[in-house]
Amino acid sequence: MLIAALLIDSGNIHCQDDNNSSKKRVIENLSHHLAVNTEVISEDKIFQALLERERLGSTGLGKGVAIPHARIPGLSHTVAAMMTLSSPIKYDAADKQPVDIIFGLLVPEDNSEDHLEHLSRLVSMFRDPQICQSIRETTDADKMFDLLLAIDDD
Repeated sequence: MLIAALLIDSGNIHCQDDNNSSKKRVIENLSHHLAVNTEVISEDKIFQALLERERLGSTGLGKGVAIPHARIPGLSHTVAAMMTLSSPIKYDAADKQPVDIIFGLLVPEDNSEDHLEHLSRLVSMFRDPQICQSIRETTDADKMFDLLLAIDDD
């Protein structure tokens, strides 16, 4: 599946968010953004699932990127949201660098194949320093969505 298709539209992209002073606060805000696109899954349930996943090991990839993700019982389809932060935050990433690009992903509990496929595609995309630089330079959600569409086309 294409990255832009996971996001559905630019309403799930939040650029230069400045209300994130900590990893916990980022996950709270991300949970809110993700909950908007679920039928019956509460923001708190999403928050708890993402925190539980972080307890297993940080989802900070390195180079300023994190992909918080969780498998959610009762979820009927994959849900995603993306945030860029106005100021990087400490995130316990593998390279110890602060994070300013966050891509949140929720998948149905029984859909591990899609989960791994989506994560693989995201990791590949975010390992490209030019893509990350373009994402950091984009401050408008519609333009970010267009950028992701263009990346998907490559």
